[in-house]
Amino acid sequence: MKQIIFIVMAMFLAVGTLSAQNNPVISVQETTHDFGEIMEGNGTVSHTFTVENTGDMPLVITRVVASCGCTTPEWTKEPIAPGKTGNIAVTFDPKGRPGPFSKTISVYSNGKSGSYILTIRGDVK
Repeated sequence: MKQIIFIVMAMFLAVGTLSAQNNPVISVQETTHDFGEIMEGNGTVSHTFTVENTGDMPLVITRVVASCGCTTPEWTKEPIAPGKTGNIAVTFDPKGRPGPFSKTISVYSNGKSGSYILTIRGDVK
C-alpha cells in the first residue's frame, strides 16, 4: 500500500515539474531607469525597457499600468516568442511637477503571477 501511495505521489510530482517548465517567463535586465536632472521646459522624456521571454511558451503582455497620469506606457501587443524580445516604452511629462520623482510601472503578463514592476526616476528642474 505504501508503495502505491509513493508511486502516485511521484507521478504527481513529475507531472507538476514538467508542466511548470512549459511557461513563458518575463525578464528585464534593467528594471529601473534614472533620467537624472531634466528641465521642465524641455517637455516629455522617454525610456524603452527591453523585455525578454526566457521561457518555453509565448509571452503575452496583457496590460501595463503607470502609477500616475503623468506617465504613459506603450508596449508590444503581439506575443513574444521564446528567446525573443519586446519593448515597453515609458513617457514622463514633467510639466507642473518640479522636484524629485519616482514612478512605478506595473506589467501584467502570462509570464508571472501578479505584476512585474519597472521604475523611472529623476529630478525635474
